[in-house]
Amino acid sequence: MAPRILVVTPTYNERDNLPRFVRSVLEVVPEAHVLVVDDASPDGTGAVADTLAAEDPRTTVLHRPGKLGLGTAYVDGFRRALELGYDVVVEMDADLSHDPKYLPAFLRAIEEGADVVLGSRNVPGGGVVGWGPGRHVLSKGGSLYARSILGVPIRDLTTGFKAFTRRALLAIDIETLRSNGYSFQIETTYRALRKNLRVTEVPIVFVDRRAGHSKMSRSIFAEAVVEVWRLRFDAMTGKL
Repeated sequence: MAPRILVVTPTYNERDNLPRFVRSVLEVVPEAHVLVVDDASPDGTGAVADTLAAEDPRTTVLHRPGKLGLGTAYVDGFRRALELGYDVVVEMDADLSHDPKYLPAFLRAIEEGADVVLGSRNVPGGGVVGWGPGRHVLSKGGSLYARSILGVPIRDLTTGFKAFTRRALLAIDIETLRSNGYSFQIETTYRALRKNLRVTEVPIVFVDRRAGHSKMSRSIFAEAVVEVWRLRFDAMTGKL
């Protein structure tokens, strides 16, 4: 039987991007379903998501009462995926920076034995379009910083374009994930490695958002800096 695939995308003020994103995903992988996790976006993204769901039963919406953070949005989406029996869960941004054309390569990697697939900007064939020098330094420096402290070979630890098998989500114990910003990506990948899961990087070209604004903030960056050391400490003391 073909695997049941769920694409989870958290949204906050993505009204202009969401219709194109959902339709593109379903064109590339018609057998997939899309779950939009909306944090009560003041721009009406939730209403747009409801319209898309009414037009196509492959799309569903999880409305949350406010802006609760990226990490908890993904955990809520992962929890629903496990409850409903999905075999593969993909996380993607709705801002069109993650191109659905890479999804078949993700699914092939899983067919070939990967437990977690990372859309990597830092391996041959990967890259970024639309960033200035400062953003490049922040991204590559952050990934190098995390790799060095955690002692892992992964080239892109901060990517938000990822796929997990059901086995992987159960192994990393989603209910105990504590990161809520971009460090969420580091934590989930590091937990997978600590569980001896097979993590594969697939090259992607990340395109900076065309509409809306980045959700990056100083507090999110600070959380990532601290969380890396917490993860390292937990590993050293046998908690991971």
